[in-house]
Amino acid sequence: MARRGIDQGNGRLKAAVVVYLIFPINQMTDIFMSQVHTIAVLVGSLRKDSINRKIALALAELAPASLKLNIVEIGDLPLYNEDIDGASPPPAYSAFRDQLGAADGVLFVTPEYNRSVPGALKNAIDVGSRPYGKSAFSGKPGAVISASPGAVGGFGANHHLRQSLVFLDVLCLQQPEAYLGGAGSFFDEAGALSDKTRPFLEKFINAFAAWVEKNVQPSVN
Repeated sequence: MARRGIDQGNGRLKAAVVVYLIFPINQMTDIFMSQVHTIAVLVGSLRKDSINRKIALALAELAPASLKLNIVEIGDLPLYNEDIDGASPPPAYSAFRDQLGAADGVLFVTPEYNRSVPGALKNAIDVGSRPYGKSAFSGKPGAVISASPGAVGGFGANHHLRQSLVFLDVLCLQQPEAYLGGAGSFFDEAGALSDKTRPFLEKFINAFAAWVEKNVQPSVN
């Protein structure tokens, strides 16, 4: 809607146009109350100077405003054992499941060990998927990005993990696929992401943001 007004400055009459933007109430809500989706990030490597952890942190910085990425630590989870997962499970199990359950989506950033995922990540998946029928992963949008100093970029781990995510009912982003080979050159000595790698990670995280927006489960609160 536009309204024509009068400016009498300097003793002269000037016509001015004032523009009002009118939105339906649902669009107004989207504009002023855009929801931020929280993403639980599981890093497969436990190494202190892990390339995959650096990639996860870089993705958190490159993510659009609609995503908030939080690394959920997996290194202290006891090996999954149903004998100790009863009425009073280990506190580490409960805390991990709560963190996953509170997230809107999940992102896996992993190296490849022996053509599969690292044992620590597989253990975290087992812990998060139990008790049976109460998986903290179920129904969440997710994505996988793998990185390796080798040429194939963790291809084996990436696809093996995707097989598990089908059973876990994680809605996994199909495209773009993300295999980062030669990952040792992605960061300089100061830890800064290379200009060559940045566009790829930006494309990936923006595609994931759109995927999350499309597939996120509605809040029950």
